[in-house]
Amino acid sequence: MTISRREFFKVSLAAGAALSTPSVLRSKAAAAEPLTIRMVRDNLKVYDPIWTTSGVTANHGAAIYDTLFALDSKFMPQPQMVGNWGVSEDKRTYTFELRDGLAWHDGTPVTAADCVASLRRWAKVHPGGKLIMARARDISAKDQRTFIIALNEPLSLLINILGDVTAPLPFMMREKDAELPATEQVTSNIGSGPFKFNKDLARPGASFTYDRNDQYVPRQEASDGLAGGKIVNVDHVVWNIISDQQTALAALQAGEVDLLDSPAVDLLSVIDADPNLEVRDLNQGGLNNVLRMNFLQPPFNNVKARQALLHLIDQEAFLNILFPDPRFRSTVTSIFGHSTLYTNDANTGWFKKGGDPEKAKQLFKEAGYVGEKVLILQPTDLGLAASSACQLLADTLRKVGVNAELASMAWGELATRRSNKGPVDNGGWSLFISDQSDYALGNPIGSPFLVASGDDAWYGWPKSDEYEALRAKWADVETLDQRKDLARQMQTVWWDFVGDMRLGQNSQPIAYRKALTGLIGMPQILPMWNLRKA
Repeated sequence: MTISRREFFKVSLAAGAALSTPSVLRSKAAAAEPLTIRMVRDNLKVYDPIWTTSGVTANHGAAIYDTLFALDSKFMPQPQMVGNWGVSEDKRTYTFELRDGLAWHDGTPVTAADCVASLRRWAKVHPGGKLIMARARDISAKDQRTFIIALNEPLSLLINILGDVTAPLPFMMREKDAELPATEQVTSNIGSGPFKFNKDLARPGASFTYDRNDQYVPRQEASDGLAGGKIVNVDHVVWNIISDQQTALAALQAGEVDLLDSPAVDLLSVIDADPNLEVRDLNQGGLNNVLRMNFLQPPFNNVKARQALLHLIDQEAFLNILFPDPRFRSTVTSIFGHSTLYTNDANTGWFKKGGDPEKAKQLFKEAGYVGEKVLILQPTDLGLAASSACQLLADTLRKVGVNAELASMAWGELATRRSNKGPVDNGGWSLFISDQSDYALGNPIGSPFLVASGDDAWYGWPKSDEYEALRAKWADVETLDQRKDLARQMQTVWWDFVGDMRLGQNSQPIAYRKALTGLIGMPQILPMWNLRKA
């Protein structure tokens, strides 16, 4: 990594000016300046954390919104916005009372009606929320601070579902925002969380600023995972977007930013060698890279074409691009992730190191493939690895005679286009690559990647009635061994109809200056509260 002559003199002059200032004056000036933490993160294109499953938007949501329950460091749900709650003897009626001190950023109090509307909107898109609604007899406010969820039949996992961190999280919004359909985006950015979104300083594509919410009343319990008191120790957090990794690392080394989210793996050795920097894997279990196929359009509406991909994909080749350092990656063949309680090897005989192109070619022929265009959505602003992985996918398909084309676009456009169910020639698509946290894949009630309900499923719209009948049993299975057995049955069916394809698992370390402390390691969310800066 090199620093230009101009940058060198700018840094030198700044350092010289600082040293020439009397120490007493410097300390007084420092005390008067707002304390700001600067992070380099992916670009925020969508603000509504219910409208999208994007991890970027989920982290934005975690800063400005709050949840009824939150997971502690042992992945147990704890009350967050809820003060008291209870369940009836027949396990069918849950009563929730909001805690004191909850207020929206516009100064109005948080009410039970806000929470009811928020739950109903979230439940339109979250698999666990849909399960709650399928069993609910009534979800309603009883007074300003109390609401109930009344069920037709018991649901022992209800509190776990409300505390889940699989996007979209059940963030609470104002009733007037939550009344908007889940298919339309909320853009007000008014929450009740520990940070306020500073819309005046928002610079899409460059930076976003979050201000401490001085009216936020944290819980009294100590911070524990995503649960407990959300204490904000700084005045502002600035979320910078720097697409060039070398530039981002130079900013981190120079102290211009405090944290670099997901640094390029080829820069890790440089970071390791810098005594002021630290590398840490906060996302426990890492990420599983997933290839989603469009079940509604040729050729992947044919199961033989989907099975062809199982034999065609060389996971190691994709991992060499997505995360070259072998210390932080592994192949993965279980739909339940790499390291969850339900990871298993059922029906994985298709996996072969290097893949089996001849078998794939045969299956495409059996599918009746006759040269239809296969369109791959290729993000251009998520780093070179994501774009290159799409290029490898196209090249791999072409080698077995598939007419593969790339549609290059920014992630924001991709996030919108993937909802198009039409044919390729009408703005549709065939394939795109995404990812899901390993943690989330251990929960088929919460992960949208493990749903196969057709039009109602996540993008790609996989459909298998046999699989869904098994998944429906998950909420009522009582023991761990029974769930493990059910997981094997589900995976056996999944790899027969091929709901999607896995491209390997990798960790997602962050790099930060050692002066930054208070980082919380949890899946999905990198909290901005609890941080301190020396």
